[in-house]
Amino acid sequence: MSELDPPFRFLDEAALTAAVLNRDPYDYAFVDQAIPLDHKETVLADAPVIPHRGTYGIPNLRYGAQFDALLKDLLNPRFRRIVERKFGMDLSAAHPTLVMMGNTSGHYNEGYAHPDSKHKLFTVILGLSREWPYERGRLRVLRSNSRDDMAFEFPPEFGKMLMFRVSDKSYHGFLPQKGPRMSLQFCWVDTRAYARKTYMRHAVSAFAKSVPGLRQLVGMAPRKMSRGGR
Repeated sequence: MSELDPPFRFLDEAALTAAVLNRDPYDYAFVDQAIPLDHKETVLADAPVIPHRGTYGIPNLRYGAQFDALLKDLLNPRFRRIVERKFGMDLSAAHPTLVMMGNTSGHYNEGYAHPDSKHKLFTVILGLSREWPYERGRLRVLRSNSRDDMAFEFPPEFGKMLMFRVSDKSYHGFLPQKGPRMSLQFCWVDTRAYARKTYMRHAVSAFAKSVPGLRQLVGMAPRKMSRGGR
């Protein structure tokens, strides 16, 4: 690890480094507590308030200094180097994107099984929900495009992290469950143009969800099932 990389403010470097790399059904690693629980109240007090369902680009959200420090941890080259060493990848030329989910409606099309866009190289999902008392709505590593074909699952609770190499097999999703489901998705993508497109798409979606009539239409819209869709 380069001595020039700043130390983490919130991420637990030892826990990230120790996470086991699983190869079945695709390359993924789970960190039970990527952020120590004694940071929970500090981070959540400065987290953005997301009023509606769906995902929002970080540039379109307001948050405080402590949450910003968490984002800086994820963008820190120290974190990228941990991922590169664990997964045997070079992400130095990739571009980061950060989007966040705040709530789920329990509608059928939420949490549908998908492998992520072909433009994404690597995905990190960090749970930030204060608690998740439900059996449904847990994030699932899937063996196929069926949400019932599960290899592993975990609740989207504060500090729990899933990391995986994106491929045409990297299916994941969750069973619909209404609730305050807060999680952060950090991806390395292949081009700056796709990163800009990601934020533009989420900005348009955020505006639509702020208008009551449009919000209902967005909630009923079917999801794209191809790898180019997300």
